[in-house]
Amino acid sequence: MQIVVASGKGGTGKTTVAVSLALALIEELGPGQVWLVDADVEAPNAHLFLHPDLDRREEFAPPVPKVDLDLCTGCGRCGEVCQFHAIVAFPAAEEGQRPTVLVFDDLCHSCGGCALECPENAIREVPHRTGVIEFGRVGPLQFMHGLLDVGKAMATPLIGRLKQSVENVQGVVLIDAPPGTACSVVNSMHGADFVLLVTEPTPFGLHDLRLAIEVSRELGLEAGVVINRDGIGDAGVEDYCAEQGLPILLRIPYDRRIAEAYARGQPLLQSHPEYKEPFLQLYRQILAEVDR
Repeated sequence: MQIVVASGKGGTGKTTVAVSLALALIEELGPGQVWLVDADVEAPNAHLFLHPDLDRREEFAPPVPKVDLDLCTGCGRCGEVCQFHAIVAFPAAEEGQRPTVLVFDDLCHSCGGCALECPENAIREVPHRTGVIEFGRVGPLQFMHGLLDVGKAMATPLIGRLKQSVENVQGVVLIDAPPGTACSVVNSMHGADFVLLVTEPTPFGLHDLRLAIEVSRELGLEAGVVINRDGIGDAGVEDYCAEQGLPILLRIPYDRRIAEAYARGQPLLQSHPEYKEPFLQLYRQILAEVDR
């Protein structure tokens, strides 16, 4: 079972829900049966609440093209096959000069097409570091997160590597997705069994929930909603969920004590242990929705 916890925007309580569900499930399912993957690689924060014992670190360095200008003729075939415009070649301006080749490493998706199609075999691939993945534990809970290097533009390949690491694990994998609806979110959701969308009952929350639901439906995924800060705003989110047939699986009330615990870096189940059973019930409802 792979569950993605997502939201149409930041600040809805997505990580609070992901961490709480992980802590509830580890007590229920036992050691080695729950993984929490923080895929918000540009600003991961689950570790701030869980304080995992990180015991392994893996550098992420996907291959990018490197051109041998002694072999390159500047024919431009590499640029023709690259749909992301990560490489472009120009023939020499004058006889005896070398061609000009521009490689934009941060646009490269490491498909290898340019090297495969180069008629002169002038392109080889070299590693290009974009971030790291850290693995660890929080007691019996398996934990991992990605950290995109500062200045790097593409989070999607790193998220793909994170997901690849948990493809064949047993038990429940909880993926804390980046906020929003960009490519990184689509990649986080792709292939999941269920998407848990965290929102707040405000016009802003409703607007971004609509966008997130569109993404999950485009991917053909089952989805349910968690309303955080329940009691503020209006009934727009509830009306929309009823209209769309979206199950509201959990409500977390607008409570100053919860906010204070969050500000201290305390997980919700630590500051309010009475929420353990509601989160277990949330998991049971997800199972029912998936098996429906």
